[in-house]
Amino acid sequence: MFTSVDDVSARLAGTGYLASPAVATTVFLAARLGKPLLVEGPAGVGKTELAKAVARVADARLVRLQCYEGVDESRALYEWNHAKQLLRISAGRDESWDEARTDIFSEEFLLPRPLLTAIRGDEPTVLLIDETDKADVEMEGLLLEVLSDFQITVPELGTVTATRRPFVVLTSNAGRELSEALRRRCLFLHIGFPEEELERRIVRLKVPGLPAALAESVVRVVGALRAMDLRKAPSVAETVDWARTLLALGADTLDETVVRDSLGVILKHQEDIQKAAAKLDLDAL
Repeated sequence: MFTSVDDVSARLAGTGYLASPAVATTVFLAARLGKPLLVEGPAGVGKTELAKAVARVADARLVRLQCYEGVDESRALYEWNHAKQLLRISAGRDESWDEARTDIFSEEFLLPRPLLTAIRGDEPTVLLIDETDKADVEMEGLLLEVLSDFQITVPELGTVTATRRPFVVLTSNAGRELSEALRRRCLFLHIGFPEEELERRIVRLKVPGLPAALAESVVRVVGALRAMDLRKAPSVAETVDWARTLLALGADTLDETVVRDSLGVILKHQEDIQKAAAKLDLDAL
């Protein structure tokens, strides 16, 4: 998929994703070693976008499993089309159960979900298991067979083994601690808030019409907000949203009025907005 770390950086940048050296190195190693990549960090720093960018670079199909509390085998692996099975049984009333069972538990009645879809694919595939930490602990057990041997067992049909391994990205906001068994199967990458220079480059790339001086001011103010004890610090995605907001407002500089009126774009809790309004000193930045 990639020839070198520099190749990763250049090709991801071509899709609009600016990767730090650590990100580019870990993506290269995950592709070269065929290992799943566990990406952890705050919401909005580009974890999901990294998987999408890799899919675009590789011209691969993106298969996404969005995790949530209560997601189970039928949503992650596969389930049977029960309505179609009932119709088939009704249509063959003169058949014995053994005859009907052989038919209704066949490929025709199988509904593959994201994990099985990715394993069975014979084309380049990126499997994104998004927000893994939101799923129940039991869900991790379902992932172990997939991440260890890239295979899934369907009792009625047997074991399905990948003929072409997908590039697997698991993301986590660290809402709960993932098991050591799951971590052991993956390469680990932490994506935090970027360095100021990288964030400036991201803003200029994503909001090309923004003046350079204003982009620099935006990044400095966001950095000051992150240094405060906020309930939810602004992410890179919110930095970009704020830059787009300022461009839409026609702002040339950041002054107290503009900042106060647009804080709701980057801060999502009222107590954070009140704290920022009271403590933020634009003259000192």
